[in-house]
Amino acid sequence: MDDSRLGEGRRPGAVLVAPAERGATRIAGRAVAKIASQAAREALGTLPPAALPPHAVAVVQHDTARVRVGLELDYPADIGARCAAVRRRVVQRVQALAGMDVAEVAVLVERLHLAHVPGAAQGRIR
Repeated sequence: MDDSRLGEGRRPGAVLVAPAERGATRIAGRAVAKIASQAAREALGTLPPAALPPHAVAVVQHDTARVRVGLELDYPADIGARCAAVRRRVVQRVQALAGMDVAEVAVLVERLHLAHVPGAAQGRIR
């Protein structure tokens, strides 16, 4: 684009300001929390039938976010591996979509749903 077109459509006497000097974009913690919730859903895949979807809270300071994700998992499962997958996916998606560093992702497993195992005994056995 040549410089002669930069002034088209502008008011006479308007000053051209470089994009870097126009201001800053601030991303709210609520937006980061929504990104983190969706990322946790992506990392977990299918949820137990009665499970609530993951939810998140984020605190943003400058270009750094701290995220807390609450979720429900099926049991038995490798809980540590599932939580690590959630952490990785949250960091990836927040960095990609919001352009922020993620200093911390705390994953809280709020409830475990017992998977129905065919042929397993139901109730108490004496």
